[in-house]
Amino acid sequence: MKHMIFWMIALALACLAATLFALALFRSDASEEHPAAYDLRVYRDQLNDVERDLARGVISEADAERTRTEVGRRVLKADAQLAKAAKTGDQPQTLTRAMAAFTSLAVVAGSLGLYAQLGAPSQPDQPHKARLSAAQTLYETRPSQAAYTAKLPPQPKPQADAGFEELIAKLREAVAQNPGELQGQQFLATNEARLGNFTAAQKAQSAVIALKADEATAADNTALAQMMITQASGYVSPEAEAALRAALVIDEKHPVARYFLGQMWAQNDRADRAFALWSRLLTEGPEAAPWIAPIRANIDDIAWLAGVDYTQPKAETLAGPSAEDIESAAEMSAQDRDEMIRGMVSRLSDRLATEGGSPEEWARLIGALGTLGESDRAKAIWQEAQSRFADNPAALATVRTGAKRAGLVQ
Repeated sequence: MKHMIFWMIALALACLAATLFALALFRSDASEEHPAAYDLRVYRDQLNDVERDLARGVISEADAERTRTEVGRRVLKADAQLAKAAKTGDQPQTLTRAMAAFTSLAVVAGSLGLYAQLGAPSQPDQPHKARLSAAQTLYETRPSQAAYTAKLPPQPKPQADAGFEELIAKLREAVAQNPGELQGQQFLATNEARLGNFTAAQKAQSAVIALKADEATAADNTALAQMMITQASGYVSPEAEAALRAALVIDEKHPVARYFLGQMWAQNDRADRAFALWSRLLTEGPEAAPWIAPIRANIDDIAWLAGVDYTQPKAETLAGPSAEDIESAAEMSAQDRDEMIRGMVSRLSDRLATEGGSPEEWARLIGALGTLGESDRAKAIWQEAQSRFADNPAALATVRTGAKRAGLVQ
């Protein structure tokens, strides 16, 4: 019954559109004067000229009568044309009717046929409650890590030289003989992941978390989740979700865990929850963080699916004084220059301490402190950065450039 009502409404709207097109074809433009109206004015002027010429004796009565007869015939013809135009728009009736019929048929049949091809005429109504219920069912019945990865095609693994493979083989043997040794499990998890052996990496990382017990960090659990997500080509399984939620129990603001949790909700038709997580991450930044680019690339679609009128915040430039900032301040007085630079450094330091930031910002802060002669403070922040980015060699290398500028490392 609902499908029948839909098609009736759709047909009525298509017929209405076709009627409007047909009326436009039959309707003449009232703003344009018909040529016959102009002819009538000319003919009336000619009749007046005939009477004036006759009165002056320029023409005879016989000539005047012949002229009156001819002009009168033309007047009758022009009047007939005007009457026809007022009734029909002065258009070829047969052609106009054929065009109107063709246009109506094209609009009605074309619109309904196009919807039948591109639309979903058999799709049932999806009220909000039903959509949420369907999303919940999708979430609860989604495949496990093992079931999902079993259906994926084989993934190419990174090539390692023979020497490295030999070292990893020895590491595996050592860990198997002493599974309670934390550092061995950490090395094994990291290197198995690098080799693309994600099942072995997950086993080792789970052992790391178990051995650390209450001292396991949010980063430990997030690393386990990332191994699963990478193995599943971006799919967030129930096991990966459990690791992410364990990370958020330890640190509810952990950005990587929040990003992947948003990805999980997006995969399960809960764009509203994904948008809530990703929009906050985008606002918090920093712009250089690795999760910002994929969020910016997808959040507009997520917002549309969530029914949110959303505009992305503008990307902020890197905070803190650069070497150019310090150099350009040379024209200031010593007191003003020192006050400006220290204010910028203080604001950046406070933000990194409370909200965190990108490796580039940490490098800039350490370098600026070195320039200001605050070596002890720069050294303390360099030590903090080494701890913070211990699991990210690339980020640590970036921060190290700031330590070099401060004279802390060679």
